[in-house]
Amino acid sequence: MTLYALTDLGHQYLLYGAAAVICLAVFVTLILTPALSAYGRLWEKAAAGFLSIFVLAALVVGGVVIGLVFVLYYPDIVDLFNGS
Repeated sequence: MTLYALTDLGHQYLLYGAAAVICLAVFVTLILTPALSAYGRLWEKAAAGFLSIFVLAALVVGGVVIGLVFVLYYPDIVDLFNGS
């Protein structure tokens, strides 16, 4: 029964999961790795890692807020572009 648990998921959830994994890999490659390799001391690396994770959290929260605003005001946005 648990073998077929993934078949119950919609394809959009699998795509969202794949996009999240790709975004996390890009974050680690482009932001976290250079931030950690720029410093030599352990406490500097820890501070750089913490600040990088803080930036990731800020980007995620900003994306969620922008998405919620778009969903909430979607009828007004459509009316604005249609000239109504």
